[in-house]
Amino acid sequence: MRKLSVDLVDEHYYKDPNWFLTNAGRYDKYPRKGPKVFAGEYACHVKDVNKAPTMAKNDFEAALCEAAFMAGLERNADVVYQATYAPLFAHVEGWQWRPDLIWFDNLKSVRSVNWYVQMLYATNRGTNHLNLTENGEPVEGANGLYASAVWDKVSKSFIVKVANTSDNDQQVVITFNGAKDLRAFTLTTLHCDDPHATNTLERPDHVVPQMQTVNADGNNLTFTIPAKTFAVCKSK
Repeated sequence: MRKLSVDLVDEHYYKDPNWFLTNAGRYDKYPRKGPKVFAGEYACHVKDVNKAPTMAKNDFEAALCEAAFMAGLERNADVVYQATYAPLFAHVEGWQWRPDLIWFDNLKSVRSVNWYVQMLYATNRGTNHLNLTENGEPVEGANGLYASAVWDKVSKSFIVKVANTSDNDQQVVITFNGAKDLRAFTLTTLHCDDPHATNTLERPDHVVPQMQTVNADGNNLTFTIPAKTFAVCKSK
């Protein structure tokens, strides 16, 4: 595609959880000259568990791995121009493939756990990318952590996204170089102890984001992110 001087390449990823984690740094060293990327279709595909029902593939494990992968997309927004989960809608009795972002029957619909990951990224995009590093390197898997950061000039907020894919709670310390007098952050977490948990038409709010406030000290933010959790921190 570079030889053809195309403007944009359309990449699709329908892979297992391990692929999404190991490819979280896929675009960190991507050439900055040449075609940009449209992540036109992607979804984490997990194996059926004991011949589970239709929506089982939209489980928490898949959503968490997608959150980790998307940190790499956001971190490299100068290369990755667009990203779209696929497919979007599916009827519980008439689906063609799965997973799907939103499931419905003739009377009601349910947002999958994956939908909440997409929502948290979409509503916390920011306007400017910020370098977020640990020991000078992007946070893309060391100790099971994946992260990205942005500044939003509209709300005048720092926004940090962290996915903890490990089996252990971890203390995270973030230093905002150049910032002063940071006080409170809204901490939104998406967590479940069961990796195979799903939202269903009968239990649409089984796995949903939870919000709390955490306090910063000057230009440092310290908080504990539970095992198997996606977190979004936004300064107030």
